[in-house]
Amino acid sequence: MALIKNHDLTAVGWTYPEHILSLQPSVVREILKISNRPGVISFAGGLPAPELFPLDEIIESSKRVITKYKGDSVQYSLSLGLTALRKLLAERYSGKNEPTELDNIIITSGSQQAIEMVTRVFVEPGDTILTEYPTYVGALQIFQYHKANVVCADMDEQGLIIEQVEEKIIRYKPKMIYVVSTFQNPTGITMSESRRVALIELAEKYGVPLVDDNPYEELRFKGKHVPTLKSLGGDAVISMSTVSKILAPGLRIGWVNAKKELISILERIKQADDLHAGTLNQYIFLDFVQRGLLDPHIKRICADYGSKRELMLEEMERSFPKEVSWTRPEGGLFLWVTMPKHVSAQNIFDKAIARKVAFVIGQPFYPDGKTLNTFRINYATASKSDILEGIKRLGDILKESI
Repeated sequence: MALIKNHDLTAVGWTYPEHILSLQPSVVREILKISNRPGVISFAGGLPAPELFPLDEIIESSKRVITKYKGDSVQYSLSLGLTALRKLLAERYSGKNEPTELDNIIITSGSQQAIEMVTRVFVEPGDTILTEYPTYVGALQIFQYHKANVVCADMDEQGLIIEQVEEKIIRYKPKMIYVVSTFQNPTGITMSESRRVALIELAEKYGVPLVDDNPYEELRFKGKHVPTLKSLGGDAVISMSTVSKILAPGLRIGWVNAKKELISILERIKQADDLHAGTLNQYIFLDFVQRGLLDPHIKRICADYGSKRELMLEEMERSFPKEVSWTRPEGGLFLWVTMPKHVSAQNIFDKAIARKVAFVIGQPFYPDGKTLNTFRINYATASKSDILEGIKRLGDILKESI
């Protein structure tokens, strides 16, 4: 994935800031171009399964809100978001042991905008952000755009290694800590409750804003619920989520749950950014939830994703060589594969594409780009027959290459 070339952008004599010229394209988006080719079995994107979108219900909600609200359904709306939707989300959080009020919520255009807006509040060029190793590549793009330094703490099966976190806070004095605490993207790892408590204590001790990007929380297939960082840390935690993984990403509805003074600042940023999230889409999501459709839908997709996860793990046990290891997430969309250090995921990817299988190489999820032997697999979007065939093909490639 080559950098944007300076001569490509300056062909008409314009000049651009260096940090714009150095922005890298999204590796996931570039791989999606390849994985969408006919006949390719794709485990690549961070996509939910499109055949599970409740299209009839979304169509019905669209008709209902346009009929009910008429012109208001497609009119400008408040920068904070629809009051009724913010109230609904606050009640939903409060019902899950996360006391939340209306003024704690702002609606964003997807959680990607939520990450960007929060980063803009706390981070100036040259400031440091502390995050997991590896971490969500979309967040890394935002941090690069804001010219931030990114330092990381390693992870194990319980999430961030807390001793490293304190060491990095003392050494680098980060302006923000960013984590994906539950069914992490890309690894699928969920931070243990004891690590969550310890991380909150460190954030409070050193006065560092703690951002929890939490879009996968409700996609649990098995295992015991872990209290969210927000429920444990209250105002010390800035939580964000989205409808992208629990309903439909094209609606582009996300939100931030944080203390009121931060929401007030984010409101002004939202006004400068895009005025407000899509009014009609907010109404559609609001109606969908008010009709009692969301929780049954989440239950339905969890059953589907969970069965696909089990099938994929079983086939990996059969087909992958013993030198390869992988995570076994209890929810979310992804699992993470680690090969021996001498094996290049890029090389495996090239061979896989030749055999019409796609995944996402791990290197872009590491801020330093130095880890080359990992890759991410999405088990949610492929059919069960494609999972069996695709994993068998990957297993053959891995056995040949190791």
